[in-house]
Amino acid sequence: MKLLILLFLSISLQVSAQTIVFIGDSLTEGYQLNREEAYPALIEKELKKKFNQVKVINAGESGATSASGLKKLKWYSKIKPDIIVLALGANDGLRGMNLKETEKNLSGVIKSALDLKMKILLVGMKMPVNYGEPYRKDFQGLFLKLSNKFSLPIVPFLLEGVGGKPKYNLPDGIHPNPEGHKVMATTVLKHLVPLL
Repeated sequence: MKLLILLFLSISLQVSAQTIVFIGDSLTEGYQLNREEAYPALIEKELKKKFNQVKVINAGESGATSASGLKKLKWYSKIKPDIIVLALGANDGLRGMNLKETEKNLSGVIKSALDLKMKILLVGMKMPVNYGEPYRKDFQGLFLKLSNKFSLPIVPFLLEGVGGKPKYNLPDGIHPNPEGHKVMATTVLKHLVPLL
């Protein structure tokens, strides 16, 4: 009987083991912060309170655009992650890139991840007001379009409650400080937990 219980517990732990890879840019990397202060690390800490085995890998890289997404996915697919949190596109928007190219790049990442049987959480972004309403509207709509097209859960706006608020940002006014990352972690967690 004791052996049966141990076997059951072992199987339960194996079933609940999950690897989550965050593919993103400087917002995900945790620009100018310690790695453990970035929102993926905060999410891992929170998830471990509830789930037996969760491993979070922060694949965020400063300056990354949607064009780098497929290469990152191919690299991290070697460890067979269960969930990909796709948080790319902000730098595309800030550089005024053609949104059709961004859509093509993100679609490529999504299709490849789905082919590999990974779950995907898409993370949306918005542009600052000085980019003009037409571009801002199209940029934000791009993420909703992808979410609908591939039936993906989406975080509508990564910087919800953080963007434009000095107390949550570094002096550059663009990158969140440790307090801002705590807010981001809470925002993303709401949408991530149902995938586990």
